Amino acid sequence: MMLILRLALASLRSRKLTTALTVASIALSVTLLVGIETVRAGVRDSFAGTIRGVDLIVGARGGSLQVLLSTVFGIGNPAGSVQLRTMQRWQQHPAVKWVVPYSLGDSHRGFRVVGTSTEFYARYRFRNNGRITFAAGRAAQADTEVVIGSEVAARLQYAVGTPVVVTHGLRDIGTSNHDAHPFRVVGVLARTFTPIDRTVYVTLEGIEAMHEEGEAPAEAAAVPPAGGREPGTENRNRAIVEANKQRAASIPKAPPAGVPMAMPGAEPPPGAPLVMPGAEPPPGTPLAMPGAEPPPGTPVAMPGAEPPPPPAAPKVRVTPAPSSADRSAADQADEAEHDHGDDQITAFFVGTKNRFEALMLQREMNTDLVEPLTAIIPGVALGELWQNIGSAEVGLRVIAMFAVAISITGMLVALYSSLEARRREMAILRAVGAGPRTILALLVLESTLLAFLGCVIGVALVYGGLAATQTPIEQRFGIHLALRALGDTEYRYLAMVMISGMLIGFVPAWKAYRTSLVDGLSPRA
Repeated sequence: MMLILRLALASLRSRKLTTALTVASIALSVTLLVGIETVRAGVRDSFAGTIRGVDLIVGARGGSLQVLLSTVFGIGNPAGSVQLRTMQRWQQHPAVKWVVPYSLGDSHRGFRVVGTSTEFYARYRFRNNGRITFAAGRAAQADTEVVIGSEVAARLQYAVGTPVVVTHGLRDIGTSNHDAHPFRVVGVLARTFTPIDRTVYVTLEGIEAMHEEGEAPAEAAAVPPAGGREPGTENRNRAIVEANKQRAASIPKAPPAGVPMAMPGAEPPPGAPLVMPGAEPPPGTPLAMPGAEPPPGTPVAMPGAEPPPPPAAPKVRVTPAPSSADRSAADQADEAEHDHGDDQITAFFVGTKNRFEALMLQREMNTDLVEPLTAIIPGVALGELWQNIGSAEVGLRVIAMFAVAISITGMLVALYSSLEARRREMAILRAVGAGPRTILALLVLESTLLAFLGCVIGVALVYGGLAATQTPIEQRFGIHLALRALGDTEYRYLAMVMISGMLIGFVPAWKAYRTSLVDGLSPRA
């Protein structure tokens, strides 16, 4: 057997150009086949590792993929918003351990702005239980502070202390800047190779404050603050309601229907009935003295008609002052009636006390009668995502297999064509005593060696390419392609290539076996 191996190696060395071209074609096809599978597995692991440690993601009623892509990957728009009190209500559920609000805001120079709480940095996990860490600074706490991802800091050359102005609208379609409420960078996150690197994080109060600053009318600046700014919309709504009440009370009210309107200090007309204050006058009572002009500004109405309602008081925005602990029950009732819809978020993340309770909690949230919700399990939603794009993976595999088939066919053509130049070699081997089995083993061994060298070089090209492009791919696309050992699928592909190469060797071997000894020794014209 060693003699046949030495003969095969010597034969391949004698045809260096043909051997090199055949091995190169097989190596490139193996690189394509194994590379596609490696990249596919790496992309899937990278997507699956984008979020860990979160049992449920809860958003407005919509599709599960829509909730997943809009919150975790920042792709597309959410279906709607969720009331903040809904999150607070579910936070009291016995199965819930923690919740983190997540509100998609506007954008800053193409990067999405997200409002959340400081608990987000402690609860969010990614890829093998990785934690969010700060490369510089700290978490945002005030409504004028922001935390930026590593890619945002690198592309925009931002650091701690850099001023930031948020643009109204989503990235790339912003309409105007919130110049009235600038922010300041207080923290830069370490690189995670996830969408976190391409995000700007502010507080929930910051998202609300920058919109209210931009919408405040001019007279709001004349209202003296009754205290420091207090985050939250509850005190602000209450202050607005109180201001409206005071303005409405200062406007003189029209008299009831049928009450005589006369000049101040004038005597009632003769025969006019005396009416107690607040009582309804008898029908037919004149509104003024016959022939007398009504006072300036008095609305003219037909006898018996209802006077026009008093003018509505203009709404005024004021800065909040009292704390929520000092409010009475009546104030809270007025606030509930005048809720302007400011207390809304896009979604919230949920961590359960026991992973087995996640399914039960998901079912309860999806059937919530108070507000329509969609609760998803991130792992299940990612599986659904890969099922939707599975046809693309199949297409890539088919293309790679065709490439392998083409390279194997090229090897067959090379071996079969070389038999014409090797007729004398085969005849000499048979003349010195090599039997048909020896000739068969020699040619099959040659084709197997070609396939083996192609597989080795192809796998080496895959790992070399990953090592060279891993960092640029992570920085450009945020996809982490880890250098890992070959899996079962890759080994099956390599075995398929080896078996195909070995079987291809039987074709020229059968041709050499059928060639007679005299045909190899006699020269042709």
